[in-house]
Amino acid sequence: MKVAVVTGASSGIGQSAAIEIARRGTGVILTYGGNPRGGRETAAAIRKAGGTAVALPLDLGETGTFPAFRDAVAAALRDTWQRDTFDYLVNNAGFARTSLIEDTTEETFDGLMRVLLKGPYFLTQRLLPLMADGGAVVNTSSSSAAVTTGVEPGYSAYASAKGGLDVLTRYMAKEFSPRGIRVNAVSPGSTRTRIGDDAFTRFPEVVPALAAKTALGRVGEPGDIGEMIAVLVSDESRWVTAQNIVVSGGYGL
Repeated sequence: MKVAVVTGASSGIGQSAAIEIARRGTGVILTYGGNPRGGRETAAAIRKAGGTAVALPLDLGETGTFPAFRDAVAAALRDTWQRDTFDYLVNNAGFARTSLIEDTTEETFDGLMRVLLKGPYFLTQRLLPLMADGGAVVNTSSSSAAVTTGVEPGYSAYASAKGGLDVLTRYMAKEFSPRGIRVNAVSPGSTRTRIGDDAFTRFPEVVPALAAKTALGRVGEPGDIGEMIAVLVSDESRWVTAQNIVVSGGYGL
C-alpha cells in the first residue's frame, strides 16, 4: 500500500484531501495543530470507510520540532504499514491573517512566512530522505498570489508567502526530478473553510458577492480542492510536474 503524509488535515481542504486520497486506496499519515479533535475525526472517518490512517501533531511554525516529527513518521510507517518510506507529501497546513500594508506588524508578517513558506520548505527537506522515488508533492498555494484572479487589499503578506511557495514548487520539481518525484501546487479560490478564524461562518454576507465574481456561480467547497490534490498525487498525473493548478471555479472571469 502506498502512503501519503498530509499536513493540516483536521478540517477544510486538508481533511478533504486526506479522505479522498485514502478513498483511492492509499494509507494516510495526517497532521493537526490546534485542533486535535478534528485530526482524530479525520482519521476515524478514513478508518470507518475501510482505510488506514495515523494522526500526528505538528506545529508547522516551529522547525525545531521537525526532527521529532520525522521520527514519528518513520515509526508510523514501520508500525502501521511495515515500510521505511512513504510516497506522497501534501504541504497543506496554514492560516490566514489580513491587514493593509500600513497596518501589518512584523509579528504578523513573520508568522505568515514561518508557517506558509519556511515550514513547507524545511519540512519537505526533513522528510525527503523518507520519500520513495517516483512519488509526488503537492503544495497548497492560493489564488491570491496569482495576478489573473485580481488583487484584493489586505492580503499582501499572506499572498507574498504563497507567491514564494509557488516559486519553491518549481524549484522542488527541478531538484527532485532525478528521483522521479513530481511537485505541483494547487491554488484555491474562495473556499468555504475555517481559514481566517472561520470567516465564512462569521461573515456569511460575503458569500453571495464572492459567488457573483465566480464563473460557475458559487464559492468553492473543500472537496473541490481535495479531489484535485488526490488526482495530482496519483499516477493519473504521472506526466504533470512544476504546475500550479488554479482551482477557483473561474473566479474573476
